[in-house]
Amino acid sequence: MTKGAVIYEKGKPDVFKWEDIDVPDPQNDEVLIKNTAVGVNYIDTYHRRGMPHPWPVPDLPIVLGIEGVGIVEGIGSEISDFNVGDRVAYALPPHGAYSQKRVYPANKLIKVPENLTNLSDNDLAALMLKGLTAQFLLKRTYKVKKGDVILIHAAAGGMGLILCQWAKYLGATIIGTVSSEEKAQKAKDAGADYTVIHSKGDFVKTVREVTEGQGCPIVYESIGKDTFKRSMDCLRPMGILASYGHASGAPDPVDVIELGTRGSLFLTRPAIMHYMEKREDLVNSANDLFEILKTGKIKSNVNHLYPLSEVSEAHKAIEARKTIGATVLIP
Repeated sequence: MTKGAVIYEKGKPDVFKWEDIDVPDPQNDEVLIKNTAVGVNYIDTYHRRGMPHPWPVPDLPIVLGIEGVGIVEGIGSEISDFNVGDRVAYALPPHGAYSQKRVYPANKLIKVPENLTNLSDNDLAALMLKGLTAQFLLKRTYKVKKGDVILIHAAAGGMGLILCQWAKYLGATIIGTVSSEEKAQKAKDAGADYTVIHSKGDFVKTVREVTEGQGCPIVYESIGKDTFKRSMDCLRPMGILASYGHASGAPDPVDVIELGTRGSLFLTRPAIMHYMEKREDLVNSANDLFEILKTGKIKSNVNHLYPLSEVSEAHKAIEARKTIGATVLIP
């Protein structure tokens, strides 16, 4: 029997129940996947707690999780792009990754290139959602180019480290915010040129000093309520505030007039399911990600491994900000 981490109510990490689950046969347009590694993302904690988010969560009970790597064990009658035995990865809803096996729609599935041999399944499970998110944040939300000075919050987190590495590859100067000296060093190792520890420094002041008062063309805002307003202070006229997460809680409402008085600012809440809605965009973004992964310029930073049955402990560690880099669950 297949096991999964099921929740019957929204709440604290202890709501997960490790138990037998029914896995249906794949429909015409689906594949059956045996998960070999499952990614954990901060967004998963939003879904578990019932926090507002652009991604809808189906009715309870449910197996959460949207990122995984595995092997195809069965295919629907209409599937021609995948075969049994293929190594595959996914990073989009529907939920169900927190399980040993699952069915998944083929139009959202990515086949892992055979020549991508430098990365293990654990590495890929830590990189798919964050890597695809970094791809559209750095190349579509705003096209980062050589010489840009950008601000990345939570620069030593799983997402922040990938953003730092890829942005450095693109030639940006990076200011990263972190919560400790240890995390500051991690961010610097990933490419951050300047780091600001929240309890010791003022990231707005650092941005103004580094940019000589001009501000950044874009701020990658993932903390939310605690930093949101000051992140706006870091933007140059017509700059973009990309609010893609809210670890400290949802930010206060913004008066649209304020965007004008601050310099015709742009505010966006980018979400991967919109950027990857079309199969063509998903495939192109994944290919772009795989190409840079082959170069070794982006490391997976898998620093925390948990048995899938201990997903509650993984969530506790992430929410307590005890993690550095990525967390992966082993089915």
